[in-house]
Amino acid sequence: QVQLVESGGGLVQAGGSLRLSCAASGGPFVSFDMAWFRQGPGKERDFVAFISWNGDSTFYKDSVKGRFTISRANAKNTLYLQMNNLQPEDTAVYYCAGSPYSGKDYYYPGTYNYWGQGTEVTVSS
Repeated sequence: QVQLVESGGGLVQAGGSLRLSCAASGGPFVSFDMAWFRQGPGKERDFVAFISWNGDSTFYKDSVKGRFTISRANAKNTLYLQMNNLQPEDTAVYYCAGSPYSGKDYYYPGTYNYWGQGTEVTVSS
C-alpha cells in the first residue's frame, strides 16, 4: 500500500519561503505522476503543481507560476514544493498526491489514487 507523508509546513510572513516535502513508501514512486493540491478554509481542494514520473513535464496553477517550483528525487522517493514569495492567499493545507498515470487530467483531484494527510501552511500579512 502506497503511503505519502508531507512535511515542511508552518507559519511564515508574507514574502517568505517554505519547502514542502512528501515522502513516499510502499509502492513504485519512480513510476508515479505526482502533484500538489491545497485546500484553504472553506474552499475546495485546488490544483497547485504537477510533475510527471520522470520529471520531464511540469505544470502550475497560474497564481503560483514563478513563485513555486515542483521537483522530485526518485532515488529518495521524495517529492518537493519550493514556495517563494508566499502571500496570505497561499494559506491552506497542502496535500501531495500520486497516480500511476494522470494524462491530461493532471489538475483533477479524482485522477489521483494516493494522498498524504496534508501539511498546514499559514502566511501572515
